[in-house]
Amino acid sequence: MSATFDMQPEPQATTAAGTPRILFLARSLRQGGAERQLVALATGLHRRGWPVTVVCCYGGGIFESELENAGVPLIDLRKRGRWDLVGFLWRLLRAFRKSNAVIVHGYMPLGNLLALLARAACPRTRVVWGVRSSNIDREQRDWLSRLTFRMSCRAARLADSIIANSEAGAAYHAALGYPHARIKVIPNGIDIHRFRFDPAGRDRLRREWGVADDCILVGLVGRIDPMKDHATFLRAAARLAGRDVKWRFACVGDGQPEFAQTVRTLAESLGLHQRVIWAGSRNDVAAAYSALDIVVSSSCGEGFSNVIAEAMACERPCVVTDVGDSARIVGDCGAVVAAQDPPALASGIEHIGRLLEDPDQAAQLGAMARTRIVETYSLEALLRNSEAAFRALCSKAGGT
Repeated sequence: MSATFDMQPEPQATTAAGTPRILFLARSLRQGGAERQLVALATGLHRRGWPVTVVCCYGGGIFESELENAGVPLIDLRKRGRWDLVGFLWRLLRAFRKSNAVIVHGYMPLGNLLALLARAACPRTRVVWGVRSSNIDREQRDWLSRLTFRMSCRAARLADSIIANSEAGAAYHAALGYPHARIKVIPNGIDIHRFRFDPAGRDRLRREWGVADDCILVGLVGRIDPMKDHATFLRAAARLAGRDVKWRFACVGDGQPEFAQTVRTLAESLGLHQRVIWAGSRNDVAAAYSALDIVVSSSCGEGFSNVIAEAMACERPCVVTDVGDSARIVGDCGAVVAAQDPPALASGIEHIGRLLEDPDQAAQLGAMARTRIVETYSLEALLRNSEAAFRALCSKAGGT
């Protein structure tokens, strides 16, 4: 269980020599790619002997158990709602003081802004911001989210270092006024032991979903959200479904009920009600990737897509839209098409489908995809690059 705000986090049993104490700050640890990366980084550093504490505004997230199992101290600030401010800020400042953190690392706009308050508890604290997106349509968000983002653009110069998880995200934020000289790109890291092809999981889920072995199952994995552009995916699916009965489709993930219903209604209007599986959110993600033959990212805005990299680690070929760093991640192991273009997406999927008809070519494509992730985007690379960035920041500021 997580600690309450007024408890002193337990010191770690081992501490790597000369490593600064780090506090990670996030809104919550509920399901999401950024949250998964935060937990992977925090637990990985902890295993290497770094003194790490994680603080979240809202408790109850599904990733809390991973921190608990790894022995990473977690402080839940127990924020009761949007307007719980005075008590929440007092608890936050108390957490900063008790952690004795040399580095406070925020995640995403809210966590980044709150990280700046660490200097009120300890003026010498180094503040690191984590930016995880590029080219997001802020008009799709509520007024508070838009205000928080505008405040972030103005306050970014106060951060000592800014870590972007994609080249596209770094360029996007620099154009918005983030200090370019302080931005460092450290791509996400994939746990290649957790994400690997699972043949038993594939068979189990395809039976559960009623998908025959001779069908090509094409899936979009991720929350049902406007930025993921399920509409383009479904319109591409409708084109393929009209050409051949072998095509089946799956949407793995949940979203806001009202918006999710509009997406399902679109699928029905396109005649896909018997061709699309609405799998919901799943904990056996590696099995879900393995059950798919082709993984699609139809997003109209991304930074670094965890879904693409995780799917490739599971030896799945991907068809992606040319947003964020998606094309950079895929390399030669899939197809890249323009965003918001259903005919182009359908053609990309069909092209990969033809390659999969040859078992030898399919196996080679899958092996190439996994090798690319192992060599370029592993969790080990994330940890190594992050350690170097944290040490350099402390060295520049005069030691730990």
